[in-house]
Amino acid sequence: MRVSPCGFIAKTEEEAKLLSREVTKVTHNHPEGLKGAEAATIAIFMARQGAGIQEIRQRVARDYYGLGFTLDGIRAHYRFNETCQGTVPQAIIAFLESVSFEDAVRNAISIGGDSDTLAAITGAIAQAYYGVPEPLGDEALGYLDTQLLDIYIEWETR
Repeated sequence: MRVSPCGFIAKTEEEAKLLSREVTKVTHNHPEGLKGAEAATIAIFMARQGAGIQEIRQRVARDYYGLGFTLDGIRAHYRFNETCQGTVPQAIIAFLESVSFEDAVRNAISIGGDSDTLAAITGAIAQAYYGVPEPLGDEALGYLDTQLLDIYIEWETR
């Protein structure tokens, strides 16, 4: 969930992968952790580059995770899972089944489990694909203190 800036700042797919590995290896010293972070980063990068939902689905399914399930199909039995393979594909499906930024985040939260992680991953992909509706963005920014708001403004100016 901490790799989303990598998908936004990278200029190439290779740079996105490199940044993802550098950010992730500090806290996830496991191949599955690195894979999950890269999958999320690539989905964000592709969304930023204008890829369609089906194109993102195909890429993630080809290179990272099987996506042969739906949220409705897992909602009744899905539980907290701290592994990337038990969280990242579900977060990506929450985006893939969405029609808007808000819908994507609601999808992620609706399955339960590690909701903040799911929503962070899903929300980052949805932001790259749909953008954040101005009223929601303004509301969220209103909760930031001056220091965090300054960091946000500096990031946005880049």
